[in-house]
Amino acid sequence: QVQLVESGGGLVQPGESLRLSCAASGIISRLYAMGWYRQAPGKQRELVATMRSSGSTNYADSVKGRFTNSRDNAKNTVYLQMNSLKPEDTAVYYCNAHLDSYDYWGQGTQVTVSS
Repeated sequence: QVQLVESGGGLVQPGESLRLSCAASGIISRLYAMGWYRQAPGKQRELVATMRSSGSTNYADSVKGRFTNSRDNAKNTVYLQMNSLKPEDTAVYYCNAHLDSYDYWGQGTQVTVSS
């Protein structure tokens, strides 16, 4: 059974940082394209960052220079380091694993940026 478990969300003030983790089980995450998505209230889910199995990464324009995607293959875990957080980053963040016709999602972790 495949599971993606996100953690690390919380309430922070603007300008602060958080690091999200996505621990995978049932798959070898380094073989998958691992992505982070977010969904704010009343908005559609949007792509934040992806990391291909090659290690190459892509970021949404809104987070470039502030967010960094990384992984620890030994722990089968991917991370999203989020710096200089803004109120508009407030959303539920989801981890995704994609390979061919396989698509898995985590349950999400809430990130709230507010003063």
